[in-house]
Amino acid sequence: MNIAVIGTGYVGLVAGCCFAESGNDVICVDTDAEKIKDLKNGRSTIYEPGLTELLTRNIREGRLAFTTDLAGAVKKSFVIFVAVGTPQHGGETDLTAVRAVATAIGKTMDRFKVVVMKSTVPVGTTEELADTIRAGTDQPFDVISNPEFLKEGAAVEDFMKPDRVVIGAEDERAAEVVRELYAPFVRTGSPVMVTDIRTAEMIKFASNAYLATRISFMNEFANLCEHVGADIDLVRKGMGLDQRIGHAFLFSGVGYGGSCFPKDVETLIATGRRNESPLRILEAVHKINADQRLRFLAKIMAHFGSNLNDKRVAVWGLAFKPRTDDMREAPSVDIIEGLLAAGASVTAYDPEAMDEARTIFGSRIEFAKNNYDCLDDADALVLVTEWQAFRTPDFERMKSRMRAPVVFDGRNIYDPAQMREMGFIYQSVGRPTAS
Repeated sequence: MNIAVIGTGYVGLVAGCCFAESGNDVICVDTDAEKIKDLKNGRSTIYEPGLTELLTRNIREGRLAFTTDLAGAVKKSFVIFVAVGTPQHGGETDLTAVRAVATAIGKTMDRFKVVVMKSTVPVGTTEELADTIRAGTDQPFDVISNPEFLKEGAAVEDFMKPDRVVIGAEDERAAEVVRELYAPFVRTGSPVMVTDIRTAEMIKFASNAYLATRISFMNEFANLCEHVGADIDLVRKGMGLDQRIGHAFLFSGVGYGGSCFPKDVETLIATGRRNESPLRILEAVHKINADQRLRFLAKIMAHFGSNLNDKRVAVWGLAFKPRTDDMREAPSVDIIEGLLAAGASVTAYDPEAMDEARTIFGSRIEFAKNNYDCLDDADALVLVTEWQAFRTPDFERMKSRMRAPVVFDGRNIYDPAQMREMGFIYQSVGRPTAS
């Protein structure tokens, strides 16, 4: 099938590569000429495990192409996926790019097409997309909502082996076209759910909102555990044994970040207010998440005092989660900004997000070549992102390079008793302090 994917961010690039991998001819479109140049040369513009291999193989085999020519891509394609950015500003979603693409599709359409909304958009936007296209063409077309459920760091695997595929459609024939595209990925029995368009849009938001709620719920209980002397890690394990609850997304820490949860929660809050149906749970979820990283920063300040002018702090982990270089809404940004405001000097290391961090912090912090170099003369280590490389370090080597053996673990990846035995002053989230 001939496919155009408009937008080459996380969703668009992964979708384009995976559809090409299953035998389709895919043209990916973006307005950023430099990005398109890199992609044509097989250089992925995002870090995502397995993506570069798909990119280079499908370019080499002629199934995957990249262009800035939206009109040409639309004319060549039968199915058009819209995967452009939808940034959020104060609870309101910026649909400028979606509207511009819809207008361009309408002007260009020369025969029947199936247009698929892949971007995460407020409920009702896919219908708005259809209205905008219709205003520019007399050609017949169908519009589909096909929300994505990809986890950054596992996006290729999630696309290739989805838990479910959701298709929002008003026309069964158009739904069948999209179902056919996903057939290679659901051969093991993953369900394909066909709904009306608005329900499909809401499924995406409700899913992310629920996962964000679980995270904030556990962070609230972690904070309570610190006051009453309970261990949130054991609480989590005990809860997860209940089959109605399960273990996923029950980890406490410094809160969620990234491009999805923060934006989607704020969008839903704004949608609820506009429709006089306030989402009070999500309002609390959002506030808890914002407070959690500040609460963690307060632990560091309480240990050293409010003035950190003579303190050197090492930070392990900058991306909002492991296996990505994405720093959008990353807890590390707020924590580092707080440390700098208190006068500390900061040295940071992340396996993949260093370039992105340099664009955010510039020369205000130092960047280490590896996690151990980051520790030189540090008065404390602050662990923010639980990369696999940080889980079993050489603790004696750590101590030998630090000025003081102090660790603030924002992801609870070390054992408090073991840290105490090794001579560390250790604080985590919702667990006993080791000193």
